[in-house]
Amino acid sequence: MLHRPLLLTALALAVPLAGCNSYRGVESIHQPVVSRSDYALDVQTSSAGLAPGEPERLRGWLDTLRLGYGDSVALDQGGTENDGAHADVAAIAGRYGLRLADAAPIAGTAIAPGTARVTVSRTTAAVTSCTTQSNRGILNFDSHTSGSYGCAVNGNLAAMVANPSDLVRGVADSGDYDNVTGGKAVSARRRAAPTGAGGAAVKSESTGGK
Repeated sequence: MLHRPLLLTALALAVPLAGCNSYRGVESIHQPVVSRSDYALDVQTSSAGLAPGEPERLRGWLDTLRLGYGDSVALDQGGTENDGAHADVAAIAGRYGLRLADAAPIAGTAIAPGTARVTVSRTTAAVTSCTTQSNRGILNFDSHTSGSYGCAVNGNLAAMVANPSDLVRGVADSGDYDNVTGGKAVSARRRAAPTGAGGAAVKSESTGGK
């Protein structure tokens, strides 16, 4: 009878600890978070396109942003249509391997007459929920996954994906994939002799006629 209060106290302490970290599924709660930032630059235009000196200023600005794959470039002319300015900006964006977006983000301020706004939209992905405190919990009575489960895989995915927006919208099938071409490597591997018979032996090559 003297030991019962101690036993009840031990059980009372164990129950909260067992519930500190209850991850019963196999899908990680630490998922990449995608965020977007918009950068805008107003450039002067003329009847023929961009005003003199503006193409150089625009290229310098894009170089500062380190424009690259995954970024989106849009042009907003404030309701006017200047085919020359559109062609000039499209040509500059093409130097970075990008095309102008079909629609520009909503302008925060009015666009002055005689100017056009170039907007660069950039998305980033990161798993912000993974911290040193995410793996708390001592007891594991229900065989749950750890608090940091999925941090490594999803963190690497967020860091390596070329276009973070693909994590949100995905990528549609372009229909350009050729099954025959894709199967050549698999077929070559299947036809290779087993490694014990020298099928994967590395041949030595010499140079200089020796």
